[in-house]
Amino acid sequence: MSSSPTDTTATASPSEDVATLIRVAREALEAAERALDREDTANIPDETVQQLLTAGTRLFARKVDVEDRYFLPVTARQSVTATEVAVTVTDLIRVVDLNLFDLSMWGSRPRRNDETGIE
Repeated sequence: MSSSPTDTTATASPSEDVATLIRVAREALEAAERALDREDTANIPDETVQQLLTAGTRLFARKVDVEDRYFLPVTARQSVTATEVAVTVTDLIRVVDLNLFDLSMWGSRPRRNDETGIE
């Protein structure tokens, strides 16, 4: 199976992937914040939002569940509103067919090395 000239998945080293993620995440966050500040999000494709949320969700879950790393899931406590979290979490719960009982079981799991200050 050969890869196309633009397909970097077969040739990128792990350190190159990390460097790319760091750069692209910072750029994506800055671009999203500018669009939100301008209230100009209509032209951002839904697929772009899905890709960002999917990557962030999977990376965060792996850091917490596999690596026992606990940090705020957002850049700062005031970086998102309660409404934004409720809207996002509600649809994430629906897409994987969880219910609030299932979620409460996950939320009560003990955490080692938790330095988030979240209770």
